[in-house]
Parts: sequence; structure tokens; C-alpha cells
Amino acid sequence: MQAAEFKRRRRQLMGMMGPGSVAILPTARETIRNRDVHHPFRPDSDFFYLTGFAEPEAVLVLIPGRRHGEYILFCREKDPAKELWDGYRAGLEGAVEIHGADDAFPITDLDDILPGLLEERERVYFAMGSDPAFDRRVSDWVSQVRSRARAGVHGPIEFLALDHYLHDMRLYKSRAEIAVMRRAAKTSAAAHRELMRSSEPGMHEYQLASLFAHRCQMAGAAHLAYPSIVGGGNNACVLHYVDNAAPLDDGDLVLIDAGCEVDCYASDITRTFPVNGRFSTPQRQLYQLVLDAQLAAIDKVRVGNHWNDPHEAAVRVLTRGLLKLGLLRGTLAKALKAKSYQRFFMHRTGHWLGMDVHDVGDYKIDGHWRELEPGMVLTVEPGLYIPRGVKGVAKKWQGIGIRIEDDVLVTNGDPDVLSRDVPKTVEQIEAVMNDGR
Repeated sequence: MQAAEFKRRRRQLMGMMGPGSVAILPTARETIRNRDVHHPFRPDSDFFYLTGFAEPEAVLVLIPGRRHGEYILFCREKDPAKELWDGYRAGLEGAVEIHGADDAFPITDLDDILPGLLEERERVYFAMGSDPAFDRRVSDWVSQVRSRARAGVHGPIEFLALDHYLHDMRLYKSRAEIAVMRRAAKTSAAAHRELMRSSEPGMHEYQLASLFAHRCQMAGAAHLAYPSIVGGGNNACVLHYVDNAAPLDDGDLVLIDAGCEVDCYASDITRTFPVNGRFSTPQRQLYQLVLDAQLAAIDKVRVGNHWNDPHEAAVRVLTRGLLKLGLLRGTLAKALKAKSYQRFFMHRTGHWLGMDVHDVGDYKIDGHWRELEPGMVLTVEPGLYIPRGVKGVAKKWQGIGIRIEDDVLVTNGDPDVLSRDVPKTVEQIEAVMNDGR
């Protein structure tokens, strides 16, 4: 992502904030995994969206109209001894020269400098509640400024939710963002194809998970967007199954929900395929039903339709198909009204996608479903889940979990499926899995 992209975002946000305001935004904290081992650091999405700065221990301050510079970055100073152990630091010079800050200060000086930046500012934009410890620091800074009222110093009198403005910005992806998300989707798509070619009975779920991560990393995507779900057989009926420990049995399906992250932008793709490369008749029937529902939902990802239109389309197709297969009873109208499909399809058909896999942005505005607009990216992921032992269901349907998920960009024309490179028809999947066998 070019520096100009981050600068454009900061200017857009400051334009909404207006004069007399200040925004304060810390990055994520480093967290301990166990004892002295840390989880891999990943910057806060909102912070990175405005800065492109990926180091820990940093705070962004935006002050529209400030004569000495509107964009201030507090960060770690250069320290050759610590960099020898923990790696490169941009330092104050890099914050300005590389990341475009108008001014940079040591993060250790935050408590000394920040109160002065709040003077004569009426409004503070801040994500209150995200970090209670940081909330207290902000409150202390404001109190320090207000304590000087008798000396003629005026401090903020209003707190506003920064995320309200910032998350609406993030909902609309720019050309640069779409290009990165397309790269992430293509990288994940290639990894999913590799898993189809590699799958065979006797493997373990974790082997497919490791192959996915390896394929993405070899292609330049160092991080996954979320822990991979690899569920064989009945495990596919657990929506957020992450144990990934069981063997893959001949005759079962395997559901793989996995996506990589590129430059802090996520992909999110799910495919379900037979471990041995051939769908049984019941598997094929249920799979085709989910695919038909997904295609109907994707077709509703169009400008002017509202957020719930794809879900409603998927539900109608699934309910009609379940009635036809005898898994539901009654009429289509009554089944839809009773939401009887929820016995086998209990989640929504998608979510926003971007820097977070479940990305930010309101789904309703003033109580009404949001209309889809160009630049929005969402997932479309209907499914059917029929675990073993469920009452009143023929045994041939049991132990089958199916989900098909793609990443879809809203355009002024047809939906743009960013993850289109992953096979998903029965014929395509079987062809890929049996090529050369």
C-alpha cells in the first residue's frame, strides 16, 4: 500500500472531524502466549488503516489545523542493542521519513506531551472501551488540562466515538485495497486447490491445515487471517471447529474454512469436498443444494439490494431443496415463516470482509438493512449441517457438514467474486481431485 493511500485516509477522517478536534488511536498491545513467549504481533486494524505502521508500542494523534503538523506518531526510538534481539525499528526518523508523520515523539514521553496537545481542543475522538487501561490514561490527560482552567487553559468538553466515523470509511474499499484483497483471495484459492489435489483417506485434518499455511507462506502471505477450520465427516457440523486433529476417513467429506492475510487484509474461503475424490449420491445432493443457494445469494450482491437480500435468497433455495429431499415437511411458505431451515442452517449467509475477517461496518441504518454500494466486500457462505445421531433424519444424510464460501465485491455491474479461482461445482472438484490419480 502506497504512503499516499494512508495520507488520503487521514485527510478524509480529519475532514469529518473538523477544526477544534483531536483523535487518539493506539495500536494493539503485545500479548503473552505463555511465560516469556509472545503471540505474533499484529497491529490494530484501525491504527494500521491510518498509518501503515506495523510496530507495537505506538499511538497515533491527529489534530486538524495544527500549525506544527496534523499527524503525530508516538513510537519506539531506535535502539541498536534491542534491535539486535528483536528486530528493526523505524524510530522517530522513520516515522517521519517512511510513514509520513509530521512529527514523531518517543512513546515513553506520551504522558508528558499528550496533555499539551489537548489544550484548546473542544472534541476528542477516541474508541472508548476498547482498552480500559488506555481509557484511564486519556481521562487523566483530559483532567490535567481541565485542572488548568483558572490559568485560562481550555480543554476538551466532548468525547466522540472515533470508530463510528472510521469504520464507515473502512466499509468502502478503494482500488488499492481491492487489489490487495484480490491478491489475498488468489493466494488462498491456490492453496485450496492444492488441498483438493493432496487429500486422501488416512491423512489427518492438521496435515491439510499445515499444507494450507505452507502454500500461502510460500506464495508470500506470511500470516493466516484466522485459525483454519479443517473438519472431516461429523466434525464439519461444528461451525467453529479448530481442533483439526482427527483422521480423514474414506467416504467422508472434509470442510475447509481457511484464508490468508496480505498486508493486513483478509481472505475468507470455504470449500467442502470428498476425502477420496468422489461424492456419494447423498453428499452430491446436499452439496448441489448448498451450491445452488450460494449462487442465488451471490446474484443478489448488487447495488441497490439490501444486506439481507443474499441471505433471503439462500434461505429460500435451501428450504425448497430440503422440502424436496424430505428433510423438512409442509409447504414452502409455512417452512419459511417457521424458519424450520434453522435446524440445518443456523448462521447468517455472510459478513463484511476487509482488514478484519469479520470486518467493521453497520449492517443496519436506522433500523433498516443497509443498501449495498460499490466498494463493499462481503462473504457469501450458506451451509447445511446434519450431525450424526440427529433425530428424525435418515442415516444417509447424517455426518454431513457442507459450507461453500466466497469473497464478493459489490460493483456497479455484476458481483465480482474475488475467490473465483477455487473450484466449486461437483464436476470441477472431482476433476481436480482425480487428475493423475
